Amino acid sequence: MLMPRREPIVNDKYITQVLRRERSEDDIWVREILDKARELKGLNQSDMIGLMAIESEPLLNELFSAARYVKNEIYGRRLVIFAPMYVSNLCKNECTYCAFRAKNKDIERRSLTQDEIARETLALISSGHKRVLLVAGESYPKQGFNYVLDAIDTIYSVREGSGEIRRVNVNVAPLTADEFLQLKERKIGTYQLFQETYNRKVYSQVHLAGKKADYNWRLSAIDRALEAGLNDVGIGVLFGLCDWRYEMLALKSHIEYLERRFGIGPHTVSVPRLEPASGSPMASRPPAPIDDKSFQKLVAILRLSVPYTGIIMSTRETPNIRRESFALGVSQISAGSRTNPGGYSEIQGDNGSQFSLGDHRSLDEVVRDVASMGYMPSFCTGCYRLGRVGADFMDMARPGDIRRHCDPNGISTFMEYLKDFASEETRRVGEQCIQNTMSQLDDEPRRISEKLLTRIHDGKRDVYC
Repeated sequence: MLMPRREPIVNDKYITQVLRRERSEDDIWVREILDKARELKGLNQSDMIGLMAIESEPLLNELFSAARYVKNEIYGRRLVIFAPMYVSNLCKNECTYCAFRAKNKDIERRSLTQDEIARETLALISSGHKRVLLVAGESYPKQGFNYVLDAIDTIYSVREGSGEIRRVNVNVAPLTADEFLQLKERKIGTYQLFQETYNRKVYSQVHLAGKKADYNWRLSAIDRALEAGLNDVGIGVLFGLCDWRYEMLALKSHIEYLERRFGIGPHTVSVPRLEPASGSPMASRPPAPIDDKSFQKLVAILRLSVPYTGIIMSTRETPNIRRESFALGVSQISAGSRTNPGGYSEIQGDNGSQFSLGDHRSLDEVVRDVASMGYMPSFCTGCYRLGRVGADFMDMARPGDIRRHCDPNGISTFMEYLKDFASEETRRVGEQCIQNTMSQLDDEPRRISEKLLTRIHDGKRDVYC
């Protein structure tokens, strides 16, 4: 039975008091925490505070080494790849960091028709994508929320040869309980919603008007989604609005609350940094800027603290930062992204984009780069289709058992991409990556992988275990 909520989701008083205490690097304590992290059971807020104090290069390297170990034990060397699809940039909110904010006159406003959404989908399919994150500004055309539901149906309906979008994840404004039920009926993957900042004072300073100004309505949305039966949810913070240490502790508070009340934590956690956005001076001058070293440190700490969750890094970051972060815990990346409606199928600039991109490479270029580093690009959606979601997924992810499925499925979907969509150079690099990965698998996952690959070579598609 679901327990009623009798506690604050985020204990602001505790976090604020903890951060006021001066803490210096303690190598003995840090190494005890890292040993604990290698047990794959996660860390508490006190442990996180100890790791946040790391400044010296030797201890930083030990932190990164532990993160690599934990990521590899849970997820191996695979990287799930997806693309965001912005269907609308209409918005009634006034968020000072966002190009979509209501009073911004610097961007072109539009919502795609269903035919235009179909063309966007076709463009993504033609490049090889299998996963899409549907994104919309926080207001809709005259159809209201039905616009989002219709968009999901449209994306799933498009086929081109062997290509299709097999899983639609959704990032839209907080919904009512009834709307979440409707979203569940559309068989989406993950419902994703970022609190942006957990600090109430900062939240009110950057969200000036619109429904998004209601901190509690946004924070409680994940509860409503889980109560409606959506098994997989994703949360995140927009780093740069508030002290990253506060945000990390608050994020952990939210995760622990979800684990206590629902028995599961978030399927994914996203770690976007504030990037320049048209018509938003704040976006170019973040209130609490976070340097690259601290950013990589927080990714590693997050991986150790919540080992089972997928960590998402978007194309906000540059190729170099993305490369350096793969080993620190990132398990999902976007590729070939556009953040404006119509950005994939139309020849246009980036007018109407939500923010500036750091990585402008095509999907093929990203895939080749990932594979050349020895990571396995994965387009897998098998868990969703086989019901390994929610508590079932968590039960397999926590001890690292999910790799028995992730490795073979990643290999088979990557080979499918190489055969159907990759350039000649990417195919060569990718096939070598698959060969190297197969040689490192245990007997059972290698046998499963070989069977799946045989089916792919025989012309079958969308095979998974």
